[in-house]
Amino acid sequence: MPNAEIIHATFERAAEACADPAPLVYARLFALRPDFKPLFDMDTDGGVRGSMLETCFEAILGLVEGSGSQRVILSAARFSHGGYGVEGAEFDVMFASIRDVFRDLLMPDWTADEEAAWADLLGEIAAIA
Repeated sequence: MPNAEIIHATFERAAEACADPAPLVYARLFALRPDFKPLFDMDTDGGVRGSMLETCFEAILGLVEGSGSQRVILSAARFSHGGYGVEGAEFDVMFASIRDVFRDLLMPDWTADEEAAWADLLGEIAAIA
């Protein structure tokens, strides 16, 4: 299980560095996967993006706290995103984007322990079918 204390600390420090990381997360996501951007064409006010990011944050924090319900929610989200053509490892790119943005916000103070905790977390998310 990922180190909850470290993951929580990265969330807190990232929030101190940036009040709203959503634009950064989606810029990173679309840089990694430009083909995802058209999926948000109808989200003219950013509400869908905001809600999706909030759900991702809740899933991450729930997972590191041992919430079994977040596994079910992630499994259902993984399944439903298949309807948009986002399947398998493509679903996990959002979570990697969050990690990348947090890392960028916290550099040069990002530690090897933080990198390892996020790697564990991303591995755990990827293992949820």
